[in-house]
Amino acid sequence: MGILEKISEIEKEIARTQKNKATEYHLGLLKAKLAKYRSQLLEPSKKGGDKGEGFDVLKSGDARVALIGFPSVGKSTLLSTLTHTHSEAASYEFTTLTCIPGVIEYRGANIQLLDLPGIIEGAAQGKGRGRQVIAVARTADLVLMMLDATKPYVHRQLLEKELESVGIRLNKNKPNIYFKVKKGGGLSFNSTCQLTKVDEKMVQMILHEYKIFNAEVLFREDCTADELIDVILANRVYLPCLYVYNKIDQISIQEVDRIARQPHSIVVSCNMKLNLDYLLETLWEYLSLIRVYTKKPGQPPDFDDGLILRKGVTIEHVCHSIHRTLAAQLKYALVWGTSTKYSPQRVGIHHTVQDEDVVQLIKK
Repeated sequence: MGILEKISEIEKEIARTQKNKATEYHLGLLKAKLAKYRSQLLEPSKKGGDKGEGFDVLKSGDARVALIGFPSVGKSTLLSTLTHTHSEAASYEFTTLTCIPGVIEYRGANIQLLDLPGIIEGAAQGKGRGRQVIAVARTADLVLMMLDATKPYVHRQLLEKELESVGIRLNKNKPNIYFKVKKGGGLSFNSTCQLTKVDEKMVQMILHEYKIFNAEVLFREDCTADELIDVILANRVYLPCLYVYNKIDQISIQEVDRIARQPHSIVVSCNMKLNLDYLLETLWEYLSLIRVYTKKPGQPPDFDDGLILRKGVTIEHVCHSIHRTLAAQLKYALVWGTSTKYSPQRVGIHHTVQDEDVVQLIKK
């Protein structure tokens, strides 16, 4: 019995089992087994090697965005519209067969946009080069999920399910569970809040499934069994995701309004170039990028060539992005902008900078 058959057997069993107090331990065990088999499926077998090459795309620019969606929803059209790269677009499915990278130049940042082949149902099992597509998505900073506004809502659920089954969690935070495997001493289980979805027996059963008998587990929030499995496996990727609904020129304005009000959703039309500027604005926000400008003493700031950094960075990160030895030689920095009480303010190496700050670094 192969791994795929075992997975489908367990999925059928989960679907058959009623969810109530008596069956929750059984379900927890099944979920643990399912996650174990799925992670085996993702890791290529040692013997013989994984035949067929992946999409090795060199990571470049300040951020990386993966375009994911079913065939023929307008991924290549969006890439050609937003970047200066030509990606073959036609009215038949699977026009794009490999990964095509493009670069969006926006507010001085270079954002790498990857046009991936269309995902079909069962991609996680390797159908339609699905595994390579999903492997590239795991390395991205943000997932742009292209959806067809004329097609039903079920597409989005199918795509989310495919990504969930390979360990990509969209628009979710990491579960606040402390987990550490120990050499001995059995299971030490604690929680700082009331747990309604799991208990000590359930945690013990799930850990036994992974042959872990000595561990320290501390729940800092009320998590489910699935989230505990995510923490144990520690190979999950938590990515922000934007749902982009294309072809809005083919549906009614009421429907457009309804879709646009959903969380993390944007409506566009690549053909008629509608709402693409707002898409770029939201992309910038979700990637949490900021611009920091540098200034030489006695000269105006250099507004043409800013540093592109992530939100929450300090003067130390600014130093590293200019030169790695600069942080050690820094005496203090002068900052103009919204992160200071007055301009210019003399700050130390741990000062947090904000978007469009101007920084002048003074060496020892």
